[in-house]
Amino acid sequence: MGFADLLDEVGGFGRYQWIHVTLISLPGLLMASQNLLNNFVSGVPTHYCSIPANHSLNNLSHLHQVTCQPDCLPLNTPIWQLLVANSSTNVSHLETEDCIDGWTFEQSDFLATTVSEWRLVCSLRPLKQMIQTIYMGGVLTGAIVYGSLSDRFGRRSVLIWSYLQLAVLGCSSALSPTYSVYCIFRFLSGMAVSGVIINGVSLKVEWIPTKTRTVVGTLSSFFFTFGQMVLAGLAYWLRDWRKLQMVVSAPLFLFFTYSWWYSESARWLVLNRRSEDALKSLHRVARINGKSEMIEKITVEVLHSHMNKEIESAHSTFTVFDLLRTPGMRRISICLMAVWFSTSFAYYGLAMDLQKFGVSIYLMQIIFGAVDIPAKLFALGILSYLGRRVSQAVCLFFSATIIFANIFVPTDMQTLRTTLACLGKAFTSASFTTVYLYTGELYPTVIRQTGMGFVSTMARIGSMAAPAVLILDEVLPALPSLVYGGSAVLAGCFACFLPETLNVPLPDTVEDKQDEVYTFPVPTLLFQISLLTNPYPELTLMDPYMFHYVQL
Repeated sequence: MGFADLLDEVGGFGRYQWIHVTLISLPGLLMASQNLLNNFVSGVPTHYCSIPANHSLNNLSHLHQVTCQPDCLPLNTPIWQLLVANSSTNVSHLETEDCIDGWTFEQSDFLATTVSEWRLVCSLRPLKQMIQTIYMGGVLTGAIVYGSLSDRFGRRSVLIWSYLQLAVLGCSSALSPTYSVYCIFRFLSGMAVSGVIINGVSLKVEWIPTKTRTVVGTLSSFFFTFGQMVLAGLAYWLRDWRKLQMVVSAPLFLFFTYSWWYSESARWLVLNRRSEDALKSLHRVARINGKSEMIEKITVEVLHSHMNKEIESAHSTFTVFDLLRTPGMRRISICLMAVWFSTSFAYYGLAMDLQKFGVSIYLMQIIFGAVDIPAKLFALGILSYLGRRVSQAVCLFFSATIIFANIFVPTDMQTLRTTLACLGKAFTSASFTTVYLYTGELYPTVIRQTGMGFVSTMARIGSMAAPAVLILDEVLPALPSLVYGGSAVLAGCFACFLPETLNVPLPDTVEDKQDEVYTFPVPTLLFQISLLTNPYPELTLMDPYMFHYVQL
């Protein structure tokens, strides 16, 4: 017997779970906005050198938009000769200098952005991407900090605090007087986003019965998908970065207000010697689910009998270092680090530069959000029938294949290139859906949040590194795609070494993961080679196509 049996006794996936999952998933509508906000808040409007104050022009129809040259030096004062319709000035012979009178920004796509407000163009253009890098640095820091804190103080407490932090700092970002202040607020907002996501996932998973985890975990991720389209609509409607920042942050106060209704994870409460509180939570769930008769039957003694093994192991204190010190946790953690990094690396490489597609940025955001719907339905199907491990590997291999295919498409076939990019983004999104569910199922309760926070830091590193790789296209246009695709292939291989968790009860102790048998298919040729060059004496033969992994 285990805690999963108790969940079935108090109603399984009943009324409480429906409300619980829905309320925790709703903030996902705005988590997408926070992660992809820089596409619109820091959009680059069409811009050109401002007209000198002492120039009087009767006809501006011939004004040439001067964009940045490779050396970030626009044409100098003689450019005004080009304003004359019959001018025969040879542009190639003009010297260059800085825009003495500053820049003029058009307002056809954006009324105001951080780029137009703080003049983040030409030599200052890297500061535009720096905002996103700093934000992702905050997300990375939050994954480490809030992952550990929630294993110590509880999922519910840290989640409530994260809502409040994101609401306050998100709204404060909209009032930032300078670029530096805005970056600080975005960093702290990123920390809060991590707290919301990783604690929301665990709090959902730990109250859901085993047989419904796949469906519920996948369907609840659609809130993030719809959030991408909501962001496009809000950005198109407002077109002012301060208003947009405020609108996507203020609703967090509502989420903070109702989050006090959540019940703390009963698993976590028991393992932290708070059995009476865990019993109250179970009784509350039973009452809401219409199983009032179970209130008298479930006592502290019954609870302990179901979780006796877990309680005995709870006397040990686990840190992030135990993830790599313990053989079972080390294997899982290394593989998940590769999967998280590559998934995020490819996802944000495609999603964070929508202006490069030559299509309306608002339309591209809607398309990129819409492709997630069939992708996640596809993920739901293969997760339910093929299992987590195969699903994870398939999503990564498919995304790599599509990214590689785009290399061979001519640049003038923009529609096809955009279509392939959308498909690649769809499979990376399906990979994200899988790895969030998979990670929560692989780590035991006593160290679930620490593990989730630790491996998800690799996703933040991937999202920070993704924009930097785009610079490589100046060396070779196909190089960024080779890097993104190669990373996905490597991660797909690592995914093959993870244990399967389909229809397996959530582990509660580290010991639950120590003696598991992991099998994966190996081609006959590789198997035969491995017998000759096997560096691991602990690998033993199971059959001609399988390995039996006891310990790595």
